[in-house]
Amino acid sequence: MKGKESRNLLKGSISKNLFLMAGPTMLGFMFQMFYDLVDMMWIGKISAKAVAGVTIFSTMFWMVNVLNEIIGTSSISLISQSYGKGDQDRTSLCIEQTLTFKALVAVIAGIIFSFILRPLLGFFTHDTVVSQAALSYGYIRIFFLPIMFSSYTVNTAFRCVGDARKPMIIMIISAILNIILDPIFMFDVIPGTSIQGFGLGVFGAALATVISITVSFLIAFAFVLSNKTKVKIKVKRLLKLNFQIDKKLITIGLPNGFEVLLRNLVGIVTLKFITSYGTDAVAAMGIGNRLFSFAFMPLLGLTMGSSTIVGQCLGAENIKRAKATARYASIYGALLMVVVSVFAFIFPERIMGIFISEPSVIEIGIPMMRIIIPGLIMAGVVMGYGSVFSGSGYNTPYLISSITGRWIVQIPLMFLFVNVFNLPIIWVWTTFVAADFAEMMVILTAYNIGKWERRRV
Repeated sequence: MKGKESRNLLKGSISKNLFLMAGPTMLGFMFQMFYDLVDMMWIGKISAKAVAGVTIFSTMFWMVNVLNEIIGTSSISLISQSYGKGDQDRTSLCIEQTLTFKALVAVIAGIIFSFILRPLLGFFTHDTVVSQAALSYGYIRIFFLPIMFSSYTVNTAFRCVGDARKPMIIMIISAILNIILDPIFMFDVIPGTSIQGFGLGVFGAALATVISITVSFLIAFAFVLSNKTKVKIKVKRLLKLNFQIDKKLITIGLPNGFEVLLRNLVGIVTLKFITSYGTDAVAAMGIGNRLFSFAFMPLLGLTMGSSTIVGQCLGAENIKRAKATARYASIYGALLMVVVSVFAFIFPERIMGIFISEPSVIEIGIPMMRIIIPGLIMAGVVMGYGSVFSGSGYNTPYLISSITGRWIVQIPLMFLFVNVFNLPIIWVWTTFVAADFAEMMVILTAYNIGKWERRRV
């Protein structure tokens, strides 16, 4: 694993390797989330109802992403451990099967979701404007689901072999293209200019997204086919399914999938509770979700970098180095979230005002940011130490932590605050912090028990 782009992660400074892996991933994901923030800013210029519609669809869309999470998490341990052992053929086979199997699953999931989208919308809103915004944004996103899944796969493969630079470049190109296309497709006249646009509204926002995802996938796949990278595939093997590997792609990440499913169901239940406070509350939560996701990107980058290093260390039977990597990732993640929390606490009104001008929405969003975002400090600890689970393929602790934090702690508290005591919405925000603390305790306990140290895939 020599060379500038694919490092030997089993040697040298752990901190340096972690940041050389996590830094490009952070930057790439932050560009992606910056696009999401810009996207929400443009949608906010249409109306609060448009924001509410996109928020409702995005909440439901994550149910489909559970499948991506299951297969993607499994692929991290399969690819990184195979690469750590020096088995190039199995590394390539795992990459090929992830591409083929995940694309097939995406096709099936997209067909099913397209049929149930409209009935599901009726559960959240009876406002025809909100529903139409969700449908306009949603159907085209569903249609391009296989491309989105495949794009994730190629980027993950590069990171698993120690090359975080190419995914970063690809994601930055995608985000910039998205930002450029958004106002062109959305508005009759691009705001602040006299340039004519297509005036497609929220459909234009979704169209810009799928075009950017498609371009990023084509660039990534061209890198792979060039045969000049550590990610190598045999195209003819893409047409065959390998039952042994496909079974592992489903089973290894299944606890993670259930965890994400349960977390997303919590999001749906939470959204249902929040709808009782009105459309402004839903719009505030939609903006908040984008902001939380943006703030979360450094943690995601650290976790992906740490999981890759842990996976390779375990493949090489170097448990001590795997532990040290997780510890550093946890410390750095928590410190980064302290910085983010300071900004959120001091400037919540200005931050909310970037996305929407309606005072009633901003008023709801200010306490939301001040309460929920500091909870990400605990998430930094969870993601750092939790990287040993995705790296090893032992993902059950994620599931247990999610059940404990979200279903045993958060939802019961939310039910009491909203339906029993009829408390203001600020009490809903406090349930997120309580859940974060419970999850942190479960993850730390599972890490110290140490079952992950003996798990191999």
